[in-house]
Amino acid sequence: MRAAYAPLPLALALILSAPARADDGESAAAATPEFKSLHQHMLDMSRQLAEQRAQIQNLREQVEELELAQRGRGLSGAAGPAGQAARDLAEQAQKKAAATAAQDEGDAPVQVGQTQREEDAQRRQQEKALVVREHAPLFERKFTLDAGFNYSYYDRRQLALSGFLALDAIFLGSINLDQTKASVGTFELSGRYGLTDRLSIEATLPYVYRDSRFVSGGAGGASSVVSEVRMRSQGVGDASVAAYYQWVKESQRWPDIVTSLRVRAPTGRDPFGLKLIQPDGDNNNLNIPEDLPTGSGVWAATFNVSALRTYDPVILFGNIGYSYNQPADFDDISPVAEQISPARVALGNTVQLSGGLAIALNDRSAVSFSVATAVTGATHLTAPGASKRRVPGSSSNSTTLNIGASYVLPSGWTFNGQLAAGLTPDAPNFVFSLRGSRSF
Repeated sequence: MRAAYAPLPLALALILSAPARADDGESAAAATPEFKSLHQHMLDMSRQLAEQRAQIQNLREQVEELELAQRGRGLSGAAGPAGQAARDLAEQAQKKAAATAAQDEGDAPVQVGQTQREEDAQRRQQEKALVVREHAPLFERKFTLDAGFNYSYYDRRQLALSGFLALDAIFLGSINLDQTKASVGTFELSGRYGLTDRLSIEATLPYVYRDSRFVSGGAGGASSVVSEVRMRSQGVGDASVAAYYQWVKESQRWPDIVTSLRVRAPTGRDPFGLKLIQPDGDNNNLNIPEDLPTGSGVWAATFNVSALRTYDPVILFGNIGYSYNQPADFDDISPVAEQISPARVALGNTVQLSGGLAIALNDRSAVSFSVATAVTGATHLTAPGASKRRVPGSSSNSTTLNIGASYVLPSGWTFNGQLAAGLTPDAPNFVFSLRGSRSF
């Protein structure tokens, strides 16, 4: 700072010494209006320098307050993003003060707090982008690579009684105790590109790994006889492409409104026509499929409307969607070995609702809480020459409670983790997902 102000005293000394060395005629000329104007200019610059010193002192006090606040949250002042931003702000103010000192009196002085407000607005935009990235794509003209892993666990138990009661107390017939424990792991690789600041496209290819255990008791009518068989399967799932469009950008009256359309292709192994086999000869109650599916087997389209509203530091979001499954013809849907039954399959359509809130802890981390439900209609089958019939028990209601967190690494990677707990019998017991994304 002293180096920036050193020319001013030197100029003052030169000007004041000039009349002392001149003769009487030159001293009289020094009192001209030009000398008075230069002297006034120097006084104005001195006032500007005093104002700059006061501004720099104020910014230093703000830096100390921010560092104390960061230490109170368990963070070091050197590593905290707010402390770093404040130090950068102070350095910028010092440079701007030196530049202002070299300008003439016509330049406007820097307003105290203006740069700090701009930094706060930029920080809020970064926090919002961190939360939005978890629920909808950022509309940037960049390519984004997204890799995610999803693990779901199901545990289903069923008691089947086939017989009748004798004398209102004795059961005559067969007892079948069934239990299915299924683990499904899905690895997804997605690429997304922003065509404009409102339109973005995406392509996703999943790979599915399934591990199921089938437990059945009641062989020969005795519930003490239990059999267990484990089956594994893996393969490519149903690939999809999607387009996102932002109709409304958030303002004082309206939230962000984003619509999306996703089309899914039946690239995975479909579940129709898989024959049931009896792996345990001692237990004729245990029947399992010969293979496990990795896809739905039909074309599907999903339309979503999402809304997001910011109330700093809380962000509210909601979504409503509808999935349509295209009916398809299959050569064989019968699970019975050596039996072929062609039919037209119309899977039930799905209505999806979700909503929740997210809290930005800082410009690098955020947490979210939401509830999501998906109501699926019944599946209908149409055999050749027969009327459409409903498949009993094919409708479902899957509702989950979701807790998520996001964090941005200094390298630019963003990681999102989420844990979902099933609230209805049709929902999985729990779902854990981890996803990382990076823009290029």
